[in-house]
Amino acid sequence: MGGGTTPLTLTLAGFMVGTVLATFHMPFWWAMPSLGEISLGETLGWTEAVVFQLAALALVAGAVWWVERRRLGARPRPRPRVGGWARLVHGPWPLLAGGVALATLNALTLALAGHPWGITWGLTLSGGKALQAAGYDLATAPFWSGEFQQAALAAPLLADVTAAMDLGLVLGALLGAGLAGRFAPARRIPLRFVAPSLLGGLLLGYGALIAFGCNIAAYFGGIASTSLHGWLWGLAALLGTPVGLRLRTLFGVDQAPSC
Repeated sequence: MGGGTTPLTLTLAGFMVGTVLATFHMPFWWAMPSLGEISLGETLGWTEAVVFQLAALALVAGAVWWVERRRLGARPRPRPRVGGWARLVHGPWPLLAGGVALATLNALTLALAGHPWGITWGLTLSGGKALQAAGYDLATAPFWSGEFQQAALAAPLLADVTAAMDLGLVLGALLGAGLAGRFAPARRIPLRFVAPSLLGGLLLGYGALIAFGCNIAAYFGGIASTSLHGWLWGLAALLGTPVGLRLRTLFGVDQAPSC
């Protein structure tokens, strides 16, 4: 959305609705069978777990590279037209540089906030505050009756670390797109994009809350902390992506920008 993809404003609205809706169903999901909390670092040892995960990631990267080479051939990648400071400001950045920057910022977030980078809670809190402002008493829902949730609802929105980071993320994307000369939001949203954008956001929000995070907190942060949960999330995402791509064609938005 910060990059100027206008339909994602609807997706964001759907995301908030989905997360708040899921909060009312959490007792059902909490009662589902569970494997418990499984940390590979505590089970295998932290050194062994890190080595194991790096080997698994290298295996995945190698397999993807092999499949890509077979399908696309050895096509040379186009080189950026600019370099030096111009490339640093305007992009594109090399993938390795982006990965190192994400890892570094995630480590700083852990040190400053006391928890890995997250996104979903900030949007859940925003939706909860909107519902509360409409006169609904969220204290009747078990999810919102906790001490942390009640304190977050009583405090200003930007007093919450995750909510503040969510705003910063959108503003940073806007700045990055602007510097790269790619910020060009459409003034009108085609009607055929409305339903899939809202529905996709609703599913995103609901799924992110019951999965204890999206691809940031649950997947990126989960694997970084050697949680088995992160790997299971990644596997489910890989299995679900082809389904989502097929559904895009059914909605007639196969050429629409994706998140």
